[in-house]
Amino acid sequence: MRFYSIDLFAGCGGLSEGLRQAGFETKVAVEIEPKAVLAFKMNHTTTFVFQKDIRTISAEEIKEHLNGEPLHLLAGCPPCQGFSSIRRLNRPQNVDDERNDLILEYFRLVKELKPLTIMMENVPALEHYDKFQYVVKELDKLGYNTQVQVLNVKDYEVPQSRKRLVMVGSILGNLEIAKPINKKVTVRDTIENIESEETTTDAVHKVYPKHTERVMQRIRLTPKNGGSRKDLPAEYILPCHKKENVGFNDIYGRLRWNDYSTTITGGCLNPSKGRFLHPEKDRCITAREAALLQSFPEEYKFPTNIPATAIALLIGNALPPKFSYYQSLNIYKHIQEHIG
Repeated sequence: MRFYSIDLFAGCGGLSEGLRQAGFETKVAVEIEPKAVLAFKMNHTTTFVFQKDIRTISAEEIKEHLNGEPLHLLAGCPPCQGFSSIRRLNRPQNVDDERNDLILEYFRLVKELKPLTIMMENVPALEHYDKFQYVVKELDKLGYNTQVQVLNVKDYEVPQSRKRLVMVGSILGNLEIAKPINKKVTVRDTIENIESEETTTDAVHKVYPKHTERVMQRIRLTPKNGGSRKDLPAEYILPCHKKENVGFNDIYGRLRWNDYSTTITGGCLNPSKGRFLHPEKDRCITAREAALLQSFPEEYKFPTNIPATAIALLIGNALPPKFSYYQSLNIYKHIQEHIG
């Protein structure tokens, strides 16, 4: 029996890739950003994609593409950038961003489409947002008996430390959030044996920044396997980094072979944005390495006729597919148990 899903705020397809691996057929995706839609369509060729603002989409439009089939799962990751710890510069208050209210569009489509199960992923700080709390209460009134928990993707075979809030619910019965797998996958496991970026035929693996000689010298002096800017000789430490209480200590740091990657962000191809230097080679990680650390399959396609900064955003903004897989598989099994 086929189970059908919809992916709202689909990005380049990280959530849909996990859904696919778990056995769902994603009938419809919604994404407004053209480059993300391009990447999504390169990998999910049978899904109909609405490239438009979700606020302009009606449930009737979506139902046309379900062809009378039941909607087993409505999933989505509303972009609540105002709650990002980076946008907030680690301060407790949220940034006023109109995208914070897109969670209400997710709720609207749940009400109108009446899926059997729901799943939403977001940044942990969303848990304390009044409109999210309102949505949870209203979903419970609709019979979804929601469960909300902050998880770390590293506990689900993703080689990266990244905390995410997950909400699930079901009108079929009690649906718990997927339990951690607790199988550690490291940076070494993920990218040590990848082919050389110099000889590869993979265009995505050739995408990484080139630096001035001064920056390259700073990179060469950064100790292998976990070194940081704090390890550099004094003359190579930037004046702005010598001040006390300077945040973002990971910038220009190397990843560690036998540990998880730090969070892969939209700045993952810029070592000035975080700990994104290769553990051993004197360069930043490549776009392919960043995608692998996000747990995308090695064959996953990304457009290379767009700027490297745009590719980095696609990868860094995605939900790690392996994490999506375990959450989706848990829901798939739940549906099987109830409607078999």
